[in-house]
Amino acid sequence: MENTNARVEKSQLKSENPELKVIQNNDSALVKKKTSRSVLLGAAFLMATSSIGPGFLTQTTVFTQQLAASFAFVILISLILDVFAQMNVWRIICVSGLRGQEVANKVLPGLGVVLAILIVIGGLAFNIGNVAGAGLGLNAMMGLDPITGAIISAIVAIFIFVVKEAGKAMDKFAQFAGVVMILLMLYVAFKTSPPVGEAIINTVKPEQISWFAIVTLVGGTVGGYITFAGGHRLLDAGVKGIESLPEVTKSSVTGIVATGIMRVALFLAVLGVVTQGLAIDAANPPASVFQLAAGNIGYRIFGVIMWAAAITSVVGAAYTSVSFIRSFHPKIEKYHKWIIIAFIIVSTGTFALVGKPVNILILVGALNALILPIALGTLLVAAHKKSIVGAYKHPLWLTIPGVFVVIIMGILGVKTLIEQLPLLFK
Repeated sequence: MENTNARVEKSQLKSENPELKVIQNNDSALVKKKTSRSVLLGAAFLMATSSIGPGFLTQTTVFTQQLAASFAFVILISLILDVFAQMNVWRIICVSGLRGQEVANKVLPGLGVVLAILIVIGGLAFNIGNVAGAGLGLNAMMGLDPITGAIISAIVAIFIFVVKEAGKAMDKFAQFAGVVMILLMLYVAFKTSPPVGEAIINTVKPEQISWFAIVTLVGGTVGGYITFAGGHRLLDAGVKGIESLPEVTKSSVTGIVATGIMRVALFLAVLGVVTQGLAIDAANPPASVFQLAAGNIGYRIFGVIMWAAAITSVVGAAYTSVSFIRSFHPKIEKYHKWIIIAFIIVSTGTFALVGKPVNILILVGALNALILPIALGTLLVAAHKKSIVGAYKHPLWLTIPGVFVVIIMGILGVKTLIEQLPLLFK
C-alpha cells in the first residue's frame, strides 16, 4: 500500500511540477545529443580508419618517393574529390533511409545485387591483405610470427562484434585507433624535419602532376566498400532523414579530414627522409621510413601504426561488406553479427593457409576501381527520384562535382581493368 501511495505521490509531483518535466526533458535531450555525437564521430572514424590500411601506407610512401614535394598537390586534389564523393553518398543514404544496395535496386531492379556482389568479393579479397597487414604490424611491434599475429588480430576484431553493444564498441575502437595513428604519425613527421615551405608551394604550384597517383589515392580512400562504411553505420544507428543532414555532412567531412591529416603527416615524414638523401628499402617502404626517421623505436612505432591501420580496416571491411547483404533475407539480418565474424574467420584462414592470392587481388583491385563510379552514379540518379528521396532536392553544387568524379573514375577504372585482366591468366 505504501509503495502504491509513493507511486501516486511521485506521479502527482511530476504532473504538478512543470519545471521538473523541463529538467527531465533537457536531460533526455542531452543524453540523445551525446549519443548522436558519439555515433557521428564513430561513423567518421570508421570511414577514415577503413581507408587507412596497409595499402594506404605503402601508396603514400611510394608516391612521395616518386613525386617528392609535388605529391602535396596530388593529396589536395584527391581530398577534394573524396569530399564530394562522400558528401553525395552519405546525404543520399541518409535522406532515403536505405542502404546502398537498396537504393540501387530501386533505381534499376537487380543493380543492387550486382553492387553487393562486387562489394562483398572485393571486401573479402582485400580483407586478406588487411589481416596480413595486422600480422606484419604485430611482427614489427612485438616480434611475433606474422601468421600468429594475424590470428591474434582476428580474435580482437571478432571480440568487437561479440560484445552486446557491438556498434558502440566499433565506434570507440575506430576513434581510439584513429587518434593513436594520427599522433604517432605527426611525431615521426616532426622527427624527419621535412621542408614544409616547399610542400606548401607545391600544393598549389606543383613541379609535376601524376593523374595516376590521384586516381589511386581516390580509389584507395573512398573506393569499394569504404564509400559506404560511414553512411551505413549512421543508418544502422538510426541517423536518417532531412533533419539529420547538417550532422551527416559534418560527419562525412570529419572522416575525410582525419584521413587527410594522416596522409599529410605520412607524406611529410617520407619527404623529410627523401630530402635527406636516405635510401628507402623497396621491400617495405613505410617500415623503412619509420626506421630511418627514429631508429628502432621508429620501427616499433611503424608496427603500432600498421597494426592499428590494418585491424580497423579488417573491422570496417567485414562490417560494411556484410551490410550489403543484410536486406536480402530476414535470417541474414537476424544473424548478421555471426556472418561478420565468419567473414573475418574466412579472411584470416585464407591468409594463414594459402597466403595472399595475388592474381585474385589484382583482378579485384581492378573491379574495385569500378565500384565508386557505379555506386556514386547510381546514387546521383536516385537523388533526383521523388520515389526514393521524397521532397528532398539534391543541390547542384554537389551533383556536378559528383558527376565529374563518376566520369573520371569510370574511364580510368575501365582502363585499369583492361590492363590488369591479362595478368590474371598468366
